[in-house]
This record gives sequence, C-alpha cells and structure tokens, in this order.
Amino acid sequence: MTRYEIYDDDGTTDREQCPRCGDAFLASHGDRLHCGRCDYTEWN
Repeated sequence: MTRYEIYDDDGTTDREQCPRCGDAFLASHGDRLHCGRCDYTEWN
C-alpha cells in the first residue's frame, strides 16, 4: 500500500498503531491484530 491509500486528506488514519513499536500499524487478520515488526498480537 502506498502512503496516500493509508492516510486521509487531513493526515489521520483509522488504523491502530502498535503499542510497542509506536510507528508500525497493526494488521487486521479477522480474529486478531498483529504487528509484523515486533510480533505483538491482540486477540479479538
């Protein structure tokens, strides 16, 4: 994904950021949110 697909016109996004990394987005996998950088996982 390119930057313009992630951010809105005002510079905000609706994606959650990783609480450990702070600058990485969490990927949504249906039953969990996962950070590919540090392997942090939140189960839904």
